Amino acid sequence: MVRLSTFVAILVGLTNALPLIPAAEPFRFPEAKYGKGELKYINGLPVLTLAGTPREIGEQMRMLTRSASPHLVTYPMNFLKTKGQAPTWLELVQLGKRMLDHFPPDQRHEYESAVQGALLGRNLLLIGNTMFDLEKISQCSALIVEPSRSATGQMLFGRDLDIPSLGVLHEFSLVAIYRPTGKHAFVSIAFPGMLGCVSGMNEAGLALATLEVLSANDGSPSFNPQGTPYALCFRRVLEECTTIDEAAQLLRSMGRTTSVNLAICDTKHAAVLEITPKNLLVRSSENGLCLCTNHFRTKELATATDCPRYRTLEKSQEIPQLDLRDVAQKMDEVSQGPLTIQTMIFEPASLTLHLAIGSCPATKLPLKRLELAPFFKQS
Repeated sequence: MVRLSTFVAILVGLTNALPLIPAAEPFRFPEAKYGKGELKYINGLPVLTLAGTPREIGEQMRMLTRSASPHLVTYPMNFLKTKGQAPTWLELVQLGKRMLDHFPPDQRHEYESAVQGALLGRNLLLIGNTMFDLEKISQCSALIVEPSRSATGQMLFGRDLDIPSLGVLHEFSLVAIYRPTGKHAFVSIAFPGMLGCVSGMNEAGLALATLEVLSANDGSPSFNPQGTPYALCFRRVLEECTTIDEAAQLLRSMGRTTSVNLAICDTKHAAVLEITPKNLLVRSSENGLCLCTNHFRTKELATATDCPRYRTLEKSQEIPQLDLRDVAQKMDEVSQGPLTIQTMIFEPASLTLHLAIGSCPATKLPLKRLELAPFFKQS
């Protein structure tokens, strides 16, 4: 799913980065507090809490995750090498600067606080939050079970994040819990320096996940430089919306950079928002299930629709009532092996996250439970 338009931004504090030294043991974030923010491990998961104004949040992110910078600083360049004819670094910097003008104001302030004006850090953070609007990277999967088909009687939302780790990224997943002043609190399953959201849920139980799409049938450009980076659009959804209808209305009002599926649910309904720079169409659930991979499926936008992972997910219809274990099993069945660096299940009604991170494929790891409501309510 997700081009991770946001991720290794990792760059926080890059001007002080040390030479890369292979780690003898898996990376572990140091536990620490800074201002209103804190990073600590809960049930084996690194949980980063960020609170306050955009500038406060940016500074907390920079200070609490800067230990990751020396390890991740080479990821963007190594990723570009795998893409062959991808844009050059300088081209990405120039395009990123153009896109910076379309950041939502709060995220622009957060970005400035996260980099503190250092040129190297600015460019790396900028590219980390914009390059994947230009270069498709992921092949993700999602399965949403509505209450009528759920053994729990409540919504279940499973998702695999499938992107190249390049031997390093899988060690740096974290649970980022935001409490922005005047907005909805939300969780983002993220990476250091990531300003937007590609997998998350807010305090109202609105949950979402992005899944990249390679082609559309509406004549949209593959990239619209006048749009807002898609992960920043989806962060606004979590900060400002409580229902699918509200999310669709907000996204239609924003300039969009590229084509992407947004699997989304509130506590009652599930859908896929099929999004291009020109259009946004809503694909509703079928028989209480909402399935999503990396193709559009509405007749207005679909090109090719055959996908082995989608066919595998369709077999979920054979199960009358799906529980947490069933959803986890389906996520494992569509795993992309070394590409599957995160697996998660959201329970919107109880504001619960089940997350597997740390090695690939994440579907082979135990899902660790995290109750989010107490974090959302903290002052």
